[in-house]
Amino acid sequence: MYSESASVISRTLLFLLIAAALAAGCASPPTTTAAVPADDDRPVPEARPKSLPSPASQPAEPDLTKPPPRNPPARRLTIAAVGDMMLGTDYPENRLPDDDAAGFLEPVTHWLKSADLAFGNLEGVLADSAKPAKKCSNPNACYLFRSPTRYADRFLAAGFDGLSLANNHARDFGEEGRSETMAALAARGIVHSGRTGDFATLRWEGLDIAFLAFAVTRNSNLVHDYRVAEEIVTDQASRHDVVIVSFHGGAEGQGAERLPFAEEWYFGEPRGDVVRFARSMVDAGADFVFGHGPHVVRAMERYKNRLIAYSLGNFATYYGISVRGDRGVAPVLEVTMDEQGRFIEGRLHSTIQERPGGPRPDPAQRALNLIRELTGNDIRDSGLAFGEDGRLTATARRYVRPVGDGGLTSER
Repeated sequence: MYSESASVISRTLLFLLIAAALAAGCASPPTTTAAVPADDDRPVPEARPKSLPSPASQPAEPDLTKPPPRNPPARRLTIAAVGDMMLGTDYPENRLPDDDAAGFLEPVTHWLKSADLAFGNLEGVLADSAKPAKKCSNPNACYLFRSPTRYADRFLAAGFDGLSLANNHARDFGEEGRSETMAALAARGIVHSGRTGDFATLRWEGLDIAFLAFAVTRNSNLVHDYRVAEEIVTDQASRHDVVIVSFHGGAEGQGAERLPFAEEWYFGEPRGDVVRFARSMVDAGADFVFGHGPHVVRAMERYKNRLIAYSLGNFATYYGISVRGDRGVAPVLEVTMDEQGRFIEGRLHSTIQERPGGPRPDPAQRALNLIRELTGNDIRDSGLAFGEDGRLTATARRYVRPVGDGGLTSER
């Protein structure tokens, strides 16, 4: 038999063994992780980073509720252009319209105002007291045109943004008369060009647009000084997005409808080679070229994807200039181009003038029909198609070869 002390020792040893076993079971596991067997496809959780970036530094998620951004549509510029205008003269006697020209342009104003910009040629001056600068042996047959300065309001109300002061009547009352005209237009926000070195800039929808007017008369930007004209247009094109050129040139009157493709003369005065001038202006950087001066309409063409109208005829003239027959037929030419000046489309709105009224829409479309016929006769391949509704669209055209000392071929 065991003694009592041996029993106590045995119980003590048993207690110690049990305590050691319990302590071993509660110990922390090793810090290393056992490798997952290759045939065990359970996912191994990735360790989380110690800290997450702040919300501001995380890329924003796309907003799928909004449509994706689209390229902005290309800008288009629509120009309305007309030919010669003279709304009445008070010299040498009062030959002003009965309503003071308030309604003279009203029947066609909607076409002018529907364009982004509108331009035309002002024959004569807007002056109240300027004295004539040329002498007339017969005052009753004297072609001196002076309208009151208040007539600038008539052009503003019709929708004009710019007027050419480059023509053979712009100096009827000397440079004093032209200066008074320039001041009257500027006071209404209408730009002008014509006197030597006088060029206009307009801004439309972020585009800088130059308006340059040329003629064959003294103290004006000259049509027949081709080299200088080219340098002017090149310089203006380098500083503007779109360049519009107006010119007063070519022979006048009945029979002057045809393009001779040569230098023209009228009563001993050189009137320029208008085809050479217009095409060289496009070569130099012009985007739209329109002419006036013959007092009849002429052909049109699309040259290097720019539109040229060689004469837009008499548009609105109150006495002093004949409107008989074809001389009373003229269009409002509407041209749409892109922001680089390239032709997109156009339209000819035909008008007719019968005295004592001003221009009005012509249901017979005589201006359209005449310009289409002249274009077909004078320019073999114009690059334009004329729709029955007056719409102008581009057609394929061959290249016109430049030749000579700055000149161009007479290829048609």
